[in-house]
Amino acid sequence: MARIPKKRKAVLAKLDQSVTHNLTAASALVKEISTAKFDASVDIAVRLGVDPRKANQMVRGIVTLPHGTGKVVRVLVLCTPDKEAEAKAAGADFVGLDDYLEKIKGGWTDVDVIITMPSIMAKLGPLGRVLGPRGLMPNPKTGTVTMDVGKAVEETKGGKIDFRVDKTGIVHASVGKVSFDKTKLAENANELISTILKLKPSSAKGVYVKSIYLSSTMSPSVQIDTKSVGA
Repeated sequence: MARIPKKRKAVLAKLDQSVTHNLTAASALVKEISTAKFDASVDIAVRLGVDPRKANQMVRGIVTLPHGTGKVVRVLVLCTPDKEAEAKAAGADFVGLDDYLEKIKGGWTDVDVIITMPSIMAKLGPLGRVLGPRGLMPNPKTGTVTMDVGKAVEETKGGKIDFRVDKTGIVHASVGKVSFDKTKLAENANELISTILKLKPSSAKGVYVKSIYLSSTMSPSVQIDTKSVGA
């Protein structure tokens, strides 16, 4: 039987899996039990009482975290020449059109978010096989297909995230870094949960939010009391 490292034992000793916590207490505990030697991400997993196979029970949305994600988000804006200055001024990392379309055709996807204009979407269609599996295809529903490219860049850089329920009924999202203050982590998590609650499908029956867990990279999960967040 494998021996449990001392550091891991100390972490597990602080964690009683049968106890649920409010968001602030859970955030503090996740910070305390994180053993990664880098500034780990803090992630949330919200299990919903929906059937994602049914179109009328799909939960998807966007939310701007009040304190950002702590991650550096690399943004590519595919736009016409008259919009390039606006995109650059807003902080886009890459701006252009045909040259980047060719790079993407060749397999380049070294970005986190792609923002474009409605008139450009037809050119992106053939690149669906490259962009789709990586979650990079722009979508009007997430605000990444818009004429207001400057605002879209600013929001994305400022902590706007796109989330959707997966095939198992869980919404996974990052709500910050271990280096964040516990209150900021709790406020970010609460903003996401509040948005998910507003998106409850009318066809979903029974308990909507079944469980919520908070964890950091390589740390055990801490269970949130769903009643403490109005679920």
